[in-house]
Amino acid sequence: MSLDVPRAEPHPHEARQRLEHARTSRLTQLRALAATGRTTDDHLLTEQKSAMERALKEIEAAFARIEDGTYGTCLGCAKPIPQERLEILPYTRHCVSCQRRAV
Repeated sequence: MSLDVPRAEPHPHEARQRLEHARTSRLTQLRALAATGRTTDDHLLTEQKSAMERALKEIEAAFARIEDGTYGTCLGCAKPIPQERLEILPYTRHCVSCQRRAV
């Protein structure tokens, strides 16, 4: 017999901390890529840089969702995104089910 226990909504302070960490990590990775001295013709380097820049945009969008009160709500189904997912990927916009459908 399982009891439906409501999940706690993500605390804005904790979410901001995770997002700050994610942003700092991505910026460090971008600096490391730039420091390799490899040319911009390198396809892998270009793809890695693009991925980091996309992640940074997603992180900034997540900060905006915190401000407008929609952080932690799936943009696909409007249900709460599980706290465990937000801990792993704090800037996600979708729950796992909706993310799978989007891919």
